[in-house]
Amino acid sequence: MLNHNALFIDGRWQKPSGQGIAEVINPATEQVCGSVPLGDELDVENAVAAARRAFASWSRTPSSVRAGYIRALAVQLRDRADEMASVITSELGMPVQWCRSVQVDGPITGLEQYVELAHLMDEVREVGNSLVIREAVGVCAFINPWNYPLHQLIGKLAPALAAGCTVVVKPSQETPLHAFLLAQMIEDIGLPAGVFNLVSGPGSKVGEALAKHPDVDMVSFTGSTGAGVRVAQAAAPSVKRVCLELGGKSPLLIAEDADLDAAVRYGVQDVMINSGQTCTALTRMLLPASRYAEAVEIALQEIQSLRMGDPLDPQSFLGPMCSAGQKRTVLDYIKVGQQEGARLLCGGDAPPAFERGFYVSPTLFADVDNRMRIAQEEIFGPVLCLIPYADEAQAIQIANDSPFGLSSGVWAGSAERALQLGRQMRAGQCFLNGAAFNYQAPFGGYKQSGNGREWGEEGLNEFVEVKAIQV
Repeated sequence: MLNHNALFIDGRWQKPSGQGIAEVINPATEQVCGSVPLGDELDVENAVAAARRAFASWSRTPSSVRAGYIRALAVQLRDRADEMASVITSELGMPVQWCRSVQVDGPITGLEQYVELAHLMDEVREVGNSLVIREAVGVCAFINPWNYPLHQLIGKLAPALAAGCTVVVKPSQETPLHAFLLAQMIEDIGLPAGVFNLVSGPGSKVGEALAKHPDVDMVSFTGSTGAGVRVAQAAAPSVKRVCLELGGKSPLLIAEDADLDAAVRYGVQDVMINSGQTCTALTRMLLPASRYAEAVEIALQEIQSLRMGDPLDPQSFLGPMCSAGQKRTVLDYIKVGQQEGARLLCGGDAPPAFERGFYVSPTLFADVDNRMRIAQEEIFGPVLCLIPYADEAQAIQIANDSPFGLSSGVWAGSAERALQLGRQMRAGQCFLNGAAFNYQAPFGGYKQSGNGREWGEEGLNEFVEVKAIQV
């Protein structure tokens, strides 16, 4: 049981102004696995004030010193990676088969690159009679999601520290425990007081107060599109910078000349990792009509081979939904799909084998029309839609016929062919023939999937103001 009763503000653990605690529920057991304090607007005020006081000194700290703190934090995370993975498994329910590598090791890799990228803040570019320099944007507020909690927090924190920004972090109420463990590591490395501040609490109170605070220069939010709109609206009166990583309904276009077995099995696994609770999941599989029946059978075989179970069981591929509310949402969408006329091949229920836990069976819909709600709206669960297409032109049209544009995938008979199709995807990233995620590349979306970029040099640029000095 991980019970926290203080917030990390101005370099020390402080009793919150807010009243009460929020219990954290283990989604596999439905038992309390920890608790965190409920901060309020006064806690936000104190945290922002601490960040503002620290900004002048931290932003002028040599980039090599800031890089040293980033390196030290990476060492802490590597030394305590198993502990961090255990915390995230308990609060999120991601199976141990995946949690260490996906939720912890990946973010550490992403963090470490900013040891080198911090020096970019020292670059001076001469343009005519001007010197063009980079400066930190200022005090930043981070409002984080529950599905990849450390991943998204490090994706904001690492470039912010490299740039010389100070931060206030609000973790999700469903999965806040990892952020308190990270704050302990930050305390241990001696990061200057006020550079990192942690305030837990409800989005309607803490998140809104951060988004509208006049002394916050930037807000970075990851979550649903609807919540992102509200954050942008709250931030607008003070004209602060807003970076949004929002929803997705991403396509996987499987070409007629693709290795069908490999492509379909990859697509099924991509959706089912983290029980479908992945914003970039390729939840619309576009299949050539000439090979559709064969692909449906492969998808059904693959989905039935994946084991759902206790997250602590190394054989479990899928765990539960993060919360009871998310379980209800997913089951409601499955009913919608059936009502719309999609063909339910498997799943579609809360498996009776699990007496406890927020489990939803991996679900496969065939004969989906792209105009259906289950093809247009983000379900955020283990639900895959199979959509046939007549020819390549129709496949591209279907792939881009979405209000979202976060991710996409192509599987074709050759790398050249896959690249040709991938260039036509209206999305912030495209995975060709099962390529791996790259922490050095920019991550972010088109359309209602948000604005701004995370990771790599582009991620650093989100935290930078560019100044021209005329000489």
